[in-house]
Amino acid sequence: MVEFFADRWQDILYRAFQHLSLVVQSVALAAIIAILLAVLVTRVPALKPLANSISAIGLTIPSFALLGLLLPLVGIGALPSIIAVAFYATLPILRNAVVGLSEVSPTLLESAQGMGMSSTTRFVRVQLPLAWPVIMTGLRVSAQMSMGVAAIAAYALGPGLGGYIFTGLAQIGGANALNYALIGTFGVVVLALALDAALLLVSNLTTSKGIRA
Repeated sequence: MVEFFADRWQDILYRAFQHLSLVVQSVALAAIIAILLAVLVTRVPALKPLANSISAIGLTIPSFALLGLLLPLVGIGALPSIIAVAFYATLPILRNAVVGLSEVSPTLLESAQGMGMSSTTRFVRVQLPLAWPVIMTGLRVSAQMSMGVAAIAAYALGPGLGGYIFTGLAQIGGANALNYALIGTFGVVVLALALDAALLLVSNLTTSKGIRA
C-alpha cells in the first residue's frame, strides 16, 4: 500500500481536499438553514413536533435512494453531492438548535427585552450564545455523518475520496482493489477526525467562558 500511495499521493491529496471542501461547504450551508428553521420553530411552538418528525424521518432515508431521486433532476457531478450532503447535515443541527434555543430561560429573554433589546439583538446577544454549545454538538455530529455521505456521493460522480472506495469495490479481485478501498476509507476517517478536532477547537473558542464553566 505504501508503493500505491507513493505513486498516487498527489491525486489522493487532491481528492482529500475535494472531500473536505465538499463537507465543509455543505455543513456550513446546512448550519445556516438549520438555525434559521430553528428560530422559526422556537417562535411558532406548534411547528416543533413537525421539525422533530422531519429530523427523525429524514435520517432514515438511504443516501443511495436520495441520490437516485436527485440524479434525474440535477444530473451527475458535484451538485447532487452537495444537495445530498447538505440535506443529511441539516437534520442533526436542526434538532440540536431547536433544543438549545428552546432551553434558554424565558426570564432571561424577558429581562433582555426590559433592557430595551430588540428581538434580533436578544437572539444574537442572549439566545444564540446560550444555545451555542448544544448547536455545536449537533454540528460536530453532522460533520462526522457528512464525511460518510460524501463518500457515497461518489456514486453520482461527485468529488472526493469516495471514488477510490467505489473503484476498489468495482475491481474486487484485482491487484489494487484493496489498496483503493483502504486508501479511500482511511482517508475519510483521517479527515473526519481532523474536522472534528477543528470544530471542537472552534466550539471552545466561540463559547463564552461563563457557559463553559
